[in-house]
Amino acid sequence: MKDDIAKLFDLAGKVAVVTGGGDGIGKGCAEILAAAGASVMVSDLSAEKARVVADGIVALGGDATPIACNVLDDGDLVNLVNNTVETYGTVNVLVNNAGVGGGGREDPFKIDRQYVERIYNINVIAPWRLCQLVVPYMAKSGYGSVVNITSMSSVNKEPDMGVYASSKAALNHLAANLAYDFGPMGVRVNNVGPGATRTHALESVLTPWLQEAMLAHTPLKRIGEVSDIAGAVLYFAAPVSAWVSGQTLFVNGGGVQTMGAGTR
Repeated sequence: MKDDIAKLFDLAGKVAVVTGGGDGIGKGCAEILAAAGASVMVSDLSAEKARVVADGIVALGGDATPIACNVLDDGDLVNLVNNTVETYGTVNVLVNNAGVGGGGREDPFKIDRQYVERIYNINVIAPWRLCQLVVPYMAKSGYGSVVNITSMSSVNKEPDMGVYASSKAALNHLAANLAYDFGPMGVRVNNVGPGATRTHALESVLTPWLQEAMLAHTPLKRIGEVSDIAGAVLYFAAPVSAWVSGQTLFVNGGGVQTMGAGTR
C-alpha cells in the first residue's frame, strides 16, 4: 500500500523546468520536484542564484542544471527549452513561476504603459510562450503537466493592484482554456495561487500590524511557507493528479490576506 501511494508522487525519470527558480517559491518548487525524483532545469534571471539552487539539489543527491533566462526575451525562452531537451531529452513538467508586480504599489495615475506591458509580458505572455514550446515534447513523451503560479490577487479586490491582479486573473483563465487545447495531447494545465507566503517579496512589505490584520482573516492563523506552495505544485506535477486539469488551487490558510499588500 505504501509503495502504491509513493508511486502517485513519483517523478523519477521525468524532467521539470522551473522559471524564477533562484529563490522563494521557485526554489521550493525546484527542490521538491527534485526530491520526488525529477531532473530539474533551474531557470532564473540570475545565473548565480540558479547555480546555487541547482548545486544544493545535487548536494542532496538530486539532479539539477542551472540556466540563466530572462523570460522577457523570446530567444532566452527558446534557449531554455532547447538546453533542457539537449541535457535531459525532453520536458515533462513546466512550472511557470517567474512573475512580477503587486505589493499595492500600482497607483493607476503614476504607472505608465511600459509598466503595464512588462507585467503582462512576464506574467501572461511568457507562460503562454513556454507552453507553446514545451507541449509538443510533453505530448511526444506521453507525460505532461504545466503548473502556473498565479496569486490570490487574481480574485481579490484591492487598491493599487489593478495591473498585477488582472494579469494573474488572465493567467487563471489562460490555464483553464489551454487545458482544453492540450488535454487531447495528454497534457494537463493547472494553477497554484499562493496567499500571503513568506518570501523576500512579502517580507519587504510585511509589518507586525499588517501580519496581524492578515491573520484576522486567515482561519489557520499563520502566514504561508514556501513549502505549502511547493506541496501544491508537486500535487499537480505528479501522477496523483492525473485526471485534474484546468484548475486553480488557492493555498491561503482558508482565508483572504489583503490589506493593501502583495500576497505573493
